Amino acid sequence: ELRPEDISEKTISESLYTADLPDPDLLIRTSGEMRISNFLLWQIAYTELWVTPTLWPDFVPVDLYRAVAEFQGRARRFGKV
Repeated sequence: ELRPEDISEKTISESLYTADLPDPDLLIRTSGEMRISNFLLWQIAYTELWVTPTLWPDFVPVDLYRAVAEFQGRARRFGKV
């Protein structure tokens, strides 16, 4: 049984389905929606977001290329100002 005082960032991270996976560097959001829809909330704290108006069924390799190219040009601060 887990006691409240035993709950920590580490215990939560270890309990997630993604515990053995690295956090994503880039999240691509299709359809132009400026929200993440509660997707990987714990894991994307320092993830770069890229939003495209393209709908998922219409997303093609050139869209992925654009996302990665823009991501490569970003200066990542990992939460720092």
